[in-house]
Amino acid sequence: MGLEFVGGEGPVIRHPVRAPADVDRLPAVDPLERVPFVFEAVRLARQALAGRVPLIGFAGGPFTVASYLIEGHASQDFLETKGLMHREPAAWHALMEKLAILTIAYLNGQIAAGADAVQLFDSWIGCLAPEDYRQGVLPHVRRVIAGLAPGVPVIHFGTGTAGLLELMREAGGTVIGLDWRVDLGQAWRRLGAGVGVQGNLDPALLLAGPAGIRQGVRAVLQSAAGRPGHIFNLGHGVLPATPWTHAKAMVEMVHEESRR
Repeated sequence: MGLEFVGGEGPVIRHPVRAPADVDRLPAVDPLERVPFVFEAVRLARQALAGRVPLIGFAGGPFTVASYLIEGHASQDFLETKGLMHREPAAWHALMEKLAILTIAYLNGQIAAGADAVQLFDSWIGCLAPEDYRQGVLPHVRRVIAGLAPGVPVIHFGTGTAGLLELMREAGGTVIGLDWRVDLGQAWRRLGAGVGVQGNLDPALLLAGPAGIRQGVRAVLQSAAGRPGHIFNLGHGVLPATPWTHAKAMVEMVHEESRR
């Protein structure tokens, strides 16, 4: 694919997927052979943790990985991705099937190496209309989750998913991850009983001072309302400018406020 990591831009694909022939040329890949260092890292981390805290494995969701392969880089509008989905539906589903098979093998390899739980990051899924998700993505995510080792918790996460929550629940996952654009309590009511919820502090609040961080922590915990199954987390990744001391303070505040 011609993958490079470019400063200030992230992953760049020099030979993007734009046509059915591009999908056809993608080979089957065994992650155990191609990236054995990932699984060795999991084994070493599990050994070093010695049971003190769980180890979470992860993979990009099929749509998010497909969007990089098709766009060639991060995107704001995903026009090439949506274009292939609607213009060449057979090629789209063939690509998603290949990615689902690869993701199953990649996550099961991490589980076999010692991951206690896994998280599926479909970070860019929020760009889709609900019906596009239902037809073009949901079956493949469901296949991934159903193909993982039984009994291992699966966190299913996306951003901008206020219009997709019920569909994400339908696709599967022990826990649904929420970004900061939705109220946690309202989202949980939409998801219904029997599923955990992860989230959902705005990462930008970690750039504020202690008072702002504590206010945000309290708001998230109040939305969770003490229901079992809440995993406190940010609504997406830690921003590069975040002082590590602020992240540490947030964790301590979560412990303090939870005890109260």
